[in-house]
Amino acid sequence: MDKYNVGFIGLGTMGRPMASNIVKAGHNLVVHSRTRAKADSLLAQGAVWADSPAEVAHRSEVIITMLPDSPDVLQVATGENSILQGAKRGSVFVDMSTISPEVARKLAVECNRAGVEFLDAPVTGGEIGAIKGTLSIMVGGPIKTLEKVRPVLECVGNQITHMGDHGAGQTAKICNQIICGLNILACCEGLALAASAGLDLNTLLRAIQNGAAGSWMLSNLAPKMLEADWAPGFRIALQAKDLRLALETAEREKVPLVGTAVAHQLFKVAEAMGCGDKGTQVLFKIIRSLGCA
Repeated sequence: MDKYNVGFIGLGTMGRPMASNIVKAGHNLVVHSRTRAKADSLLAQGAVWADSPAEVAHRSEVIITMLPDSPDVLQVATGENSILQGAKRGSVFVDMSTISPEVARKLAVECNRAGVEFLDAPVTGGEIGAIKGTLSIMVGGPIKTLEKVRPVLECVGNQITHMGDHGAGQTAKICNQIICGLNILACCEGLALAASAGLDLNTLLRAIQNGAAGSWMLSNLAPKMLEADWAPGFRIALQAKDLRLALETAEREKVPLVGTAVAHQLFKVAEAMGCGDKGTQVLFKIIRSLGCA
């Protein structure tokens, strides 16, 4: 297997296990994060620390970012000591964050000016998928660029789908997040009604999870809801952000997303109630509190 020099910026809940899988696959890894302590486990695995995004880019053939939102990616990519200030011509910048499709297209233009290839390649599969290396990756950009970095992406995901031109990966991820967000809400409301009606929730879950109501969310998040386990696999604040991006995109496309708008507001309620850093399953607690259950 060819070894790549890979740079990874953003070592949060998703980024750290993704970066770990790249090291485990035998690639050379340079990392950077706003909080250096987040890199400790990766440095113990053999990764090397860089003091800035520019240094990461200068030392890498493939630069990956996994950051919270569009402004974060723009700053790291184009701000002071940024990726594009350090990247060598011919290198590939792969943004695996979930950001605005418009921003992804803007980054593609900026990268082209700098002689850097760009892909928007957001992921789905949650923290579990990041740890196991089984994420689904939706890619926007030239397919020849995707093929160039496929061996690196295969370290973190087992389903890599080329969606189209720049921005198409982010658009696909937004569609995914609409379905996820509404599915979480459906699980919460169904379980909240069951609780109020006096049903045993564990018995209900066993009865329905393999039927027509079955879903990844029901199987993976509902048990956490029943155990009042609010630890984040994916945070409320990020789900709210993703649904905001969906509504902004829908506004440009003139597509009504009524259910998405309701779900977005409920995630914002959870955020306003101090649950922004908790897992999305905490919406169950919020729904029950709204009903005084």
